[in-house]
Amino acid sequence: MDLSANGGFDVRERFAEGAQYVGGTLRGGTSGRSHPVVDPATGESVYAYELAGTADVDAAVAAAARALPGWAGATPGERSDAMHRFAAVLSGRAAEFAYAESLQCGKPLRLTTEFDVPGTVDNTAFFAGAARHLEGRAAGEYSGDHTSYVRREPVGVVGSIAPWNYPLQMAAWKVLPAIAAGNTIVLKPAELTPLTSLMFAQAATEAGIPAGVVNVVTGAGKEAGEHLVGHPDVAMTSFTGSTAVGRRVAEIATATVKRLHLELGGKAPFVVFDDADLEAAVHGAVAGALINTGQDCTAATRAYVQRPLYDAFVAGVADLFSGIRVGDPFDAKTDLGPLISHAQRDRVAGFVERARSYATIVTGGEAPASPGAFYRPTLVTGAAQDSEIVQSEIFGPVLVVLPFDSDDEGLALANDTPYGLAASAWTRDVFRAGRATREIKAGCVWVNDHIPIISEMPHGGYRASGYGKDMSAYSLEEYTQVKHVMYDNTAVARKSWHRTIFGDR
Repeated sequence: MDLSANGGFDVRERFAEGAQYVGGTLRGGTSGRSHPVVDPATGESVYAYELAGTADVDAAVAAAARALPGWAGATPGERSDAMHRFAAVLSGRAAEFAYAESLQCGKPLRLTTEFDVPGTVDNTAFFAGAARHLEGRAAGEYSGDHTSYVRREPVGVVGSIAPWNYPLQMAAWKVLPAIAAGNTIVLKPAELTPLTSLMFAQAATEAGIPAGVVNVVTGAGKEAGEHLVGHPDVAMTSFTGSTAVGRRVAEIATATVKRLHLELGGKAPFVVFDDADLEAAVHGAVAGALINTGQDCTAATRAYVQRPLYDAFVAGVADLFSGIRVGDPFDAKTDLGPLISHAQRDRVAGFVERARSYATIVTGGEAPASPGAFYRPTLVTGAAQDSEIVQSEIFGPVLVVLPFDSDDEGLALANDTPYGLAASAWTRDVFRAGRATREIKAGCVWVNDHIPIISEMPHGGYRASGYGKDMSAYSLEEYTQVKHVMYDNTAVARKSWHRTIFGDR
């Protein structure tokens, strides 16, 4: 294959120095343990590197701490200019980023080219502008004798942990608001997918963002991740991943009284009312369920369809599922790539196999004959609301469809899991839509669509899906300290309130 034709490059050569990026330089890890990057479409190792140990985390945090005064002291305009250059570098390397993301994740090149990479470039450009708009409340004389104003200041060194399902976009979501606000950062990507996170950090340095502002340590969660979260010089942790691991992150962060941002699991409901555009709902469900091979915490995973449309909806989804082309991520005709690993494929298959005892597998439910970690789009009906396949996050190309009768029932079912990250409602009735957006407990509720995100709007969940926001100006709340500054305006030595201490003296 001609790698250059689609942005390809020799991964082993590009990252020959190692998979740690500390103080503006690639280097090897010190854990003594090697880890492969595996192409999940073929099962073949494309790169191997030494994992980060605690010493690497310490070095990265020290580099971030050294860079902090200069970067925090830069003007908003200077940070903005550097981030605009950053967006330009990313845009110029778009084909390389798309190739690397597809290689390490198994994403179809169509997805990385049209979604992951342009979304990251846009996010970078957005935060380049947002860096100049760190707002505080207007100055005023609220006590009468004093002038008060609010400063927004960086939190300090941020230690962030990103998942494997969207390595490039998650690197951006962690890094960009942090550095726009004047913080420095140490990012730990997933061990399976370090390539685009490293490239992202390199692009930041190339754009003129000072060495040490963006650092990457690629190591195991138990060693590198926990050490990063608990590090005394890390002021804040941002974590995206499963709810179970998020609880452990919270436990460690709480011990050092760190600020914490958690974006955790999801089990997004897809609620179809009986007046919905059936064709739109069917197409929306297929796209929303299969995006990134279902490895998306906002993916449509449980569809609730009002009884009059239920049979036609199931038939329509089954028909489209059966025509999905599963295969080589670098083939332009491929719709669905592999899961991230054989272990994840087997996990997904386990959910489906257990469901056979209490539900109906309408289509899919099998892995094609391939050395890769592929699994066919799977449609499930007949499951009970309290069953595992309805309640648990599967993180694969599996959609469960259940009927409902009244609007009250449909909305109650939508809220009947521990999660609350995203949801959608499908209806032509503006009042039904309004009620759904008010009553569904989720951080994002789409109406007559499912999945689109934009840089200007926040992303984050309710309940077991975590707290805090990625993207948008709202995310800057996570990465800034609010300081009240108060000036005395009287120039009087003895203030009136002193009498509470001095009495009549």
